[in-house]
Amino acid sequence: QVQVVESGGGLVQTGGSLRLSCTVSWSNFIFYTMEWYRAAPGKERELVAQISSDESEFYVDAVKGRFTISRDNTKKTALLQMNNLKVEDTAVYYCNRIPEPVRWGQGTQVTVSS
Repeated sequence: QVQVVESGGGLVQTGGSLRLSCTVSWSNFIFYTMEWYRAAPGKERELVAQISSDESEFYVDAVKGRFTISRDNTKKTALLQMNNLKVEDTAVYYCNRIPEPVRWGQGTQVTVSS
């Protein structure tokens, strides 16, 4: 059964912006740290950002200052605002939770062209 649904990806030029959404199906959303991952073509999935239940944020160096993770506990949604996109941001983006990660969703494709 599907527990996460990612959306919001698309094709943009360098310098553009996208906002990704991850809507979850479980009830106790507020108790989990939410994470965004990405898998670039031919590469393994890697962590991009995470946000805890108290809204503490973490970002990998490659996206600091450009991406912002947030959460809407009422809508049970984790968001990733992506600004000043670069070609190297091209990847399929996925979300998951800590602890007790769920099965990976299908992700949402982000393609950045120069």
